[in-house]
Amino acid sequence: MSDSIYTLHVGNTPLLVSLPHVGTDIPDYIRSRLVDRALHTEDTDWHLTRLYEFVRALGASVIAPRYSRYVIDLNRPPDNTPMYAGASNTDLCPTSFFTGEPLYREGMAPDAAEVRRRREHYWQPYHHALRLQLDRQRAEFGYAMLWDGHSIRSEIPWLFDGKLPDLNLGTVNAESCALSVRLLLSKTLSAHAEFTHAVDGRFKGGYIARHYGKPSERIHAVQMEMCQSLYMQETAPFAYNEFKAEIVTPVLREMIEQMLAWRPDEE
Repeated sequence: MSDSIYTLHVGNTPLLVSLPHVGTDIPDYIRSRLVDRALHTEDTDWHLTRLYEFVRALGASVIAPRYSRYVIDLNRPPDNTPMYAGASNTDLCPTSFFTGEPLYREGMAPDAAEVRRRREHYWQPYHHALRLQLDRQRAEFGYAMLWDGHSIRSEIPWLFDGKLPDLNLGTVNAESCALSVRLLLSKTLSAHAEFTHAVDGRFKGGYIARHYGKPSERIHAVQMEMCQSLYMQETAPFAYNEFKAEIVTPVLREMIEQMLAWRPDEE
């Protein structure tokens, strides 16, 4: 079953790259209940598998889901606790677009039993595999590192005010990774004045960074939320822009290489 839920590339370094919102498939039993607009999966983290293709050559492991975040959001806690208190949030099984309008036809949103079934069938296998990889890396190398990759439209008034910084690093206020990792990546972002950036701003890190990032247990996690305007067309048909991607990819690569070069004894 798990092979149909996600794909996993196993590398030979301590780093795992997770791309939890790249999936676009929606099972038929859910598709029939969604509004037509939802079938275009506009809130996907488009093209990140392509953008991060370079990490495989660097030896990183990569895990990515098959199914859309409209089926279940793999970066939300299993009990559906809001990630950002006082702000607009999407659910474990989302019922609205990022613009606030309903995803489901009237009366067809999932009930508690349906949410539980989706959690068991889609959410748990992904997180089980993620945990196994981190444990394997920690056992093999003495520590593990996790890069949780995301992208989003640069302006979504329902979720945040104004335009997002281009690159948003989240370390759960320096709780999900060693302070030296946070400082290293922050310094790299500051050195690239061509891009705006934030560290632990609106996007401090979702469930994956918060749950798995445990420096005291030798697992260091960061989240990167980047504006889709840096590498693609933000509106349908959501086309990849290779020219733009070639400009931002070196920055991502530099940060990934720094994580790979970092050692715990630097702390």
